[in-house]
Amino acid sequence: MSDSEAPKDDPPSLIGKQGLFDSFGRLHNNLRISVTDRCNLRCTYCMPEEVTFLGRDQLLSFEEIVRFVRVAVTLGIDKIRLTGGEPLMRRELPSLVGMLSGVAGICDIGMTTNGLLLAEQAQAFYDAGLRRLNISLDTLDPDRFRQLARRDGLERVMEGILAAKQAGFRPIKLNAVSIRGFTETEVVPLARFARQHSLEMRFIEYMPIGADQWERNKVYFAHEILEQLEREIAPLVPVENYDPRAPAMEFQYTDGGGRVGIIASISRPFCRSCNRIRVTADGKLRNCLFALDEVDVKRLLRDGASEAVLADVIRRTVAAKWEGHEINTSRFIKPLRTMHAIGG
Repeated sequence: MSDSEAPKDDPPSLIGKQGLFDSFGRLHNNLRISVTDRCNLRCTYCMPEEVTFLGRDQLLSFEEIVRFVRVAVTLGIDKIRLTGGEPLMRRELPSLVGMLSGVAGICDIGMTTNGLLLAEQAQAFYDAGLRRLNISLDTLDPDRFRQLARRDGLERVMEGILAAKQAGFRPIKLNAVSIRGFTETEVVPLARFARQHSLEMRFIEYMPIGADQWERNKVYFAHEILEQLEREIAPLVPVENYDPRAPAMEFQYTDGGGRVGIIASISRPFCRSCNRIRVTADGKLRNCLFALDEVDVKRLLRDGASEAVLADVIRRTVAAKWEGHEINTSRFIKPLRTMHAIGG
């Protein structure tokens, strides 16, 4: 599939099915939209130190995003997550949230942010209709924060978390990337901080999608995190009501101290139940985070493509989705784009 073309044929198994199914029978209802590739941090697992960002005219406009979403909703999309880069660097983003909240059929809008600009904007986002936040937080130590993010800012992140709580966001999830040689000393302090503030801590296995040289032996695995939490805090049991299509395995402390999520992208890939598609900030539709091909929907939108054409492109892109990313095989090929350019 080229940069501007969708796949040509439907797999026979999809004939007659309603909704966004791929050839493996997975139903897709979750759309991740990157609103910018810009970021005020330079996390080593996400992006290079030096980077040339997109110009404003290269980004999808709010109106183009909403038009795409309206078409996607007719195909079964009902959940949206705004990402970046750092989405809060996109000016007037609460306006987009308000526009998306008004789209009939959307039942859930979330956002992933590093939190640096959240204290000033949390209330505006809540008032616009945003209800769920994921905030990146890999450490509670300022020096280690700078080591990983290559910028200062931990204090501002903490202010953003508290402002989000005050604004009324529920739930608030904290995301930490788990890297061997760095994470081991961070797991327990982060988990205790989350318990203290009624937040959900989520640990994400280190993935080969950033600018640094990924090495499998740097992955601090899910089972190691769980063993550490149980050894040093409290026993954990699987929750009974979590969505099996969600990327995180959900656990709750037996002492009533809240929940922990584990995204085991390497040791326990969730490809079999994946329900996501993605649109990058420059308007490329991707059917997987690790996809090697993408479709230029920005060009279609700006050329005045009809809703029927857009719907067909979405449907065929989903239909062409592969079985899985194959990180654990010799066949894996790392995407040319890094995380900040794809959308987290």
